[in-house]
Amino acid sequence: MTIAILSTGSYLPTDVVGNAPLAHAAGVTDEWIRRKTGIRERRRAAPDQATSDLAAEAGRRALAQAGVPADRLAYVIVATSTPDHPQPATASITQDLLGARSAAAFDVNAVCSGFVYALSVAEHLLRPHGDAYALVIGADIYSRILDYGDRRTAVLFGDGAGAVLLGPAHDRAGVIGTELLTDGDHHHLIRVPAGGSRLPASPETLERGEHFFQMEGRGVREYVTRRLPGTIHRMLDGLGVDRDDVRHFVPHQANGAMLTDIWPSLGLDHAHLHLTVETQGNTGAGSIPVALDTVHRSGLLQRDDLVLLAGFGGGMSVGLALVRWSPVAEVPSPVRHDTRVGAAPVHVPA
Repeated sequence: MTIAILSTGSYLPTDVVGNAPLAHAAGVTDEWIRRKTGIRERRRAAPDQATSDLAAEAGRRALAQAGVPADRLAYVIVATSTPDHPQPATASITQDLLGARSAAAFDVNAVCSGFVYALSVAEHLLRPHGDAYALVIGADIYSRILDYGDRRTAVLFGDGAGAVLLGPAHDRAGVIGTELLTDGDHHHLIRVPAGGSRLPASPETLERGEHFFQMEGRGVREYVTRRLPGTIHRMLDGLGVDRDDVRHFVPHQANGAMLTDIWPSLGLDHAHLHLTVETQGNTGAGSIPVALDTVHRSGLLQRDDLVLLAGFGGGMSVGLALVRWSPVAEVPSPVRHDTRVGAAPVHVPA
């Protein structure tokens, strides 16, 4: 028995924020944002929404697609770096919102790689347990921790959540393998310096803006450009999978311009690169499952297609998962994010 992705779900808030207001605050232009990031708009959570609210709604949609009730879940795992509170785990609040009373619930924080890390943990937990199910959710609300005067970060991020339901597959479909790595000596490239045990909250940390998200963009780009291709090649070689057999590549939606530049170096010549960043921005740990749900609900994934998920982010970290596609619902209804139909992904063939 293997463990498969049985269904997907996502939730994006209703408030759409274009480039103009962010450009003005950051001292750049709409054209600059599009050229540097490929982003045209992103979503913002409502003032009364927390990360658990987004996570729970994405989870409900994944459960509904598969027809699995919440009380059948053995695990609820939330990947996030913007939790509701320092404690308890956002997953415990999400579990309560879902009514998943029998599920163990916990968070995973590997920043923007978090969803793939959580997927790998869930797959290993389920493997010995027969017909158990796990709901794996990536969710972030970065709009609450941005310095809107910092053009390196303020224009990149949107809020959102995506989820997958993992469960047993009785054929050759399912999660074929995962690859996780962390280069902790690069931890300084992405950070929120204050608010933890190293720099507890104080008037001084607030005055210095150390509770805001900070990123050394050039260093991050260099890290991803150097690390991602080799990690993909090593994983596929280790699994005995020919790169030409991979049909879909769903990466963390960090920056559209960066992903387009890196794409030729990955050697996935027969795969489609799926980008949703233009209309969703970078939704942190939510970006891979939101993109996967968008692609799935568009009917673009066929049974037995090989799908490669790739996360990269703070830590610095990389997380990969290779999946043979076999969902419960082959061609679900079009995705809806509240009142708008989700934008179709961009497909970049080799």
